[in-house]
Amino acid sequence: MKSILKVCLGSLLLLMSFSLVLTAQTPTTITGTVTDKTSGNGMPGVTVVVKGATAGTITGNSGNFQLKTSHALPLTLVFTYVGYQTTEQVVSNANEKIAITLSTTEILGQEVVVAASRVQESILQSPVSIEKLDARALKASPAPSFYDALANLKGVEMSTQSLTFKSVNTRGFNSNGNTRVLQLNDGMDNQAPGLNFSVGNMVGIPELDLDNVELIPGAASALYGPNALNGIVLMTSKNPFQYQGLSAQVKTGFLNDGGRTSATTGFYDVAVRFAHAFNNKWAFKLNVGYVKADDWQAHDNRDQSLANGHTLQDGTRANNEGYNGVNIYGDEDPQNMYNLLKTGGTLNPQLAQISAAFGGTVTPDQIFNAAIPAPNRANITRTGYAESDVVDYNTKNLKLNGALHYKITENLEALIQGSYGSGTTVYTGADRYSLKDFNMGQYKVELRSPDFYVRAYTTQERSGDSYAGGILAKGINEAWKTSQAWYADYFGTYATQSLGTFVQTYKGALQGGATPAAAYTAAQNAIAAAMPTFFQNARAKADQGRLIPGTPEFNAAADQVKGKPIPGDAKGVGAKFTDKTNLYQLEFMYNFHKLIKFAEILVGGNYRRYALNSEKTLFAVDDNGNEFRINEYGAYVQVMKKLIDDHLKLTGSLRYDKNMNFKGQFSPRLSAVYTFLQTHNLRVSYQTGFRIPHNQDQYIDLVTPQARLIGGLPFLRERYGLNNGPVYTIQSLMAGAPKQYTFREFLPERIQAYELGYKAVIAKKLMVDAYIYKNDFKNMNGAQVLAKPTTTGGFQYFSVPVSAEETVKSWGWALGLDYSLPLNFTAGGNISYNELSNEKDLGTFLAMFNTPKVRYNLNIGNRNIANSNIAANVVWRWQQSYVWQSSFVGPNVNAAGQSEIPAFGTLDAMVSKFFPKAKTTVKLGGMNILNKSYVQSWGNPTIGSQWYVSLGYNL
Repeated sequence: MKSILKVCLGSLLLLMSFSLVLTAQTPTTITGTVTDKTSGNGMPGVTVVVKGATAGTITGNSGNFQLKTSHALPLTLVFTYVGYQTTEQVVSNANEKIAITLSTTEILGQEVVVAASRVQESILQSPVSIEKLDARALKASPAPSFYDALANLKGVEMSTQSLTFKSVNTRGFNSNGNTRVLQLNDGMDNQAPGLNFSVGNMVGIPELDLDNVELIPGAASALYGPNALNGIVLMTSKNPFQYQGLSAQVKTGFLNDGGRTSATTGFYDVAVRFAHAFNNKWAFKLNVGYVKADDWQAHDNRDQSLANGHTLQDGTRANNEGYNGVNIYGDEDPQNMYNLLKTGGTLNPQLAQISAAFGGTVTPDQIFNAAIPAPNRANITRTGYAESDVVDYNTKNLKLNGALHYKITENLEALIQGSYGSGTTVYTGADRYSLKDFNMGQYKVELRSPDFYVRAYTTQERSGDSYAGGILAKGINEAWKTSQAWYADYFGTYATQSLGTFVQTYKGALQGGATPAAAYTAAQNAIAAAMPTFFQNARAKADQGRLIPGTPEFNAAADQVKGKPIPGDAKGVGAKFTDKTNLYQLEFMYNFHKLIKFAEILVGGNYRRYALNSEKTLFAVDDNGNEFRINEYGAYVQVMKKLIDDHLKLTGSLRYDKNMNFKGQFSPRLSAVYTFLQTHNLRVSYQTGFRIPHNQDQYIDLVTPQARLIGGLPFLRERYGLNNGPVYTIQSLMAGAPKQYTFREFLPERIQAYELGYKAVIAKKLMVDAYIYKNDFKNMNGAQVLAKPTTTGGFQYFSVPVSAEETVKSWGWALGLDYSLPLNFTAGGNISYNELSNEKDLGTFLAMFNTPKVRYNLNIGNRNIANSNIAANVVWRWQQSYVWQSSFVGPNVNAAGQSEIPAFGTLDAMVSKFFPKAKTTVKLGGMNILNKSYVQSWGNPTIGSQWYVSLGYNL
């Protein structure tokens, strides 16, 4: 694939070398001025483009512009500016100086979108549901960043794992690292190739360079291929020909820790963008951004062991020796004292001696059963460490972005683009991973025109010094004292005290004239009464000398474990998460609308390769000890036809994709949009989508605190002997009726999606957007936790991705209303409903729907109050409680369905002031300003308020 990139780059340079021949025609220069209709002042930053072409420029500080074009006259110029009505002007004479006035507008439904059909079309006539955030909406949003603003869109859920790491989802089956929603930055898949999901916007488009965001909820595989099963987020950056000059922004504020204490921590966000064009042929842009903060913390100390008769609500380290705190690590591996001592027989000599001392009036088994807690009360875990002791909350993110554009002709553009991001953040997977000094680069060459594009790009992921927090805690414990030694100390101390109490009580009762049976009962009661003390003393003995967080000894042990790759070696545990996986992709698209007139026909395709490289720590290896390479390819065709005087638009798409480990997949889409009364649009669509199991679901082989994670490919199940029992489902084991698990073929997910929608603008004031959908998932991939008996009487847990035998069904609806009020005020809101229809029919399969049934957003704002250049906006968000299932959730809690995320509501607000002459904007805002703490998924940080003030130049 590297050779492919070299060829593409060489071809790009070759095309540039012929540009003089192709552009020999003398360009025409058009000049003019753009002014504000209300104030009469010149308007800087207005975009001026030739209609139907890529040629364009922006106005200068006084509203003046100069545009050089090779298009023949007459031509049409299009003038656009955020918050103003788009204006067109026909130019017939190059010597005529153009004078344009622009008027502010709040006309709804005027957006043009691209993502739905890969061609420009009105958002009202999109064949599928689509949401858009343009520059105007982003400016008015109270959210601290444009990525946070996605949560205000209809039907969108957000899972916050860190200030800088948030995952977007729609229509159910949410996850922290969401592999069912595709995120594209300027056409490049923004997933981290080894993780297979986007790391929020850590390596993405800087906010100063963002032109717009389009979001399709639901299946989009017909045009975008694998992973676009639940939706797609398409982010587009600013073209340096159209957006020139220097822009800068400084943002600072503080985070409240969610009400746990009264402490607040600061954050800082600095960004600079510079773009310039030379002679309307060459243009470049450079971006740099840096964010730093002391992050929100995860501090859920509830006991998710459900061990020894305790519940999620009442279990603590003080009252449950099998305690496993949600955000306490190193306490996940329970050992059953009864089973181990009974199987090992280490107490047999003592038991026999005591029995003989009492003349056989009590048997060794009776003594053992009295002295040692019953199996269902004898689960013991090591003392763990809080997340704050083992995870780096010193969050930071550096973004570097640049591009060089060259216009070979007015309608043919070549470009080279690179984006690099690095930083430290926290991610929740099967563990809480500290992504420390994580970095990723995306590099692209592209040739494009209004009718086609050819691009090649690569994504290079480097995990830096990242590590798993839970494994680190376990490794620190092991570095200080091995579990074998720790449990020996614990069990020995407990048995010594318990047996001593038995002997003393039993002997005293016999001497007092009690019968052997009465003496035995007295001994049992004495041990039961003293049991809490025995537990306390045993743990104190076993923990004697334990490493204390913050001490040099603790730090030295932590550094040793963090420096050693997972899973470690004979000398100790390793927690370092190593991933240097690369992705390579070549793709194209061509629109035949100039060659074929009866319909608009698109064709496209792509080839992709993953080169897995975790240095044998994360992914399985083949028989030669090498990590795998994965090849995929796909192609699609789309036909669009308008009928009945353009009132009816029919669209049909068909895509085929093939992954080397699975059979090929066809993904058709059919849709119809009927427009009536000019602004009313009724749409119906049928789509099929698919998701090839991601790289981790195929090849992962990783030990975590909860279970060993292995991929779903057959060779891994064979490697760990899971195909031939005994292997039980965790649910059947908890129910006391162990049931052998039988595997079925591991397959790509498929979805059949049906949607009926209505979108309209009524009286130019009210915009209505409503839809109802139904999804049927075949071969839904979910996690199955399995328990394999060990020789010591315990169990080894495996978390394996499997394909559901049953069809997983979901449905939902959404309604959005936006109303244009007098005096430039707008008000609106949206509500969405999502439901897993047949959860009761899925048996032990964990579908991990992870979605509230009801969520809604309400907003009111004004982008220019009384023409004062003051803007204000308020947004209220609320969502219902729901159950979260994942590999991070303790197996017992998962099986019992107790991992509930509470309902929450949050209020965001902002006010800003624009100073036109200085081209400066001051903005004050806050997220969750009522400081009502909440979490968005199991084990994630508690989110409090975030206040900020920003100063922006030339935004």
